[in-house]
Amino acid sequence: MKISTKGRYGLTIMMELAAKYGEGPQSLKSIAERNSLSEHYLEQLVAPLRNAGLVKSIRGAYGGYVLSKEPEQITSGDVIRILEGPISPVDFTEEDDPAKRDLWLRIRDAIANVLDSTTLADLIAYQGEREQDSYMFYI
Repeated sequence: MKISTKGRYGLTIMMELAAKYGEGPQSLKSIAERNSLSEHYLEQLVAPLRNAGLVKSIRGAYGGYVLSKEPEQITSGDVIRILEGPISPVDFTEEDDPAKRDLWLRIRDAIANVLDSTTLADLIAYQGEREQDSYMFYI
């Protein structure tokens, strides 16, 4: 299974909203600018996230998007499934060799386990740790 730009950029939107959770609505324009992405493409991605109830849109001059739940309650699996569909490394049929079928099922379950056990809050915390580890030393 290869995660497309839909899934990757969708996670970017959700991480941005999670990082600013409680600070009010965030515009897609500002998210696009901070991440060097197309605002138009992000608009296409946020619609299914809104329809699924993960984000809320707020209208007006200072409007934008906010998470509809706390970052600890939204998993990366939620986002990926909405934007990419079911998680499956291969399409297989009943005629497939049972040994190979078992392998594909174990791979699918391992991927789902990682995605479903990683919340937006986890991703934000990990991102913060990575930024702290990148000190610049001058001699």
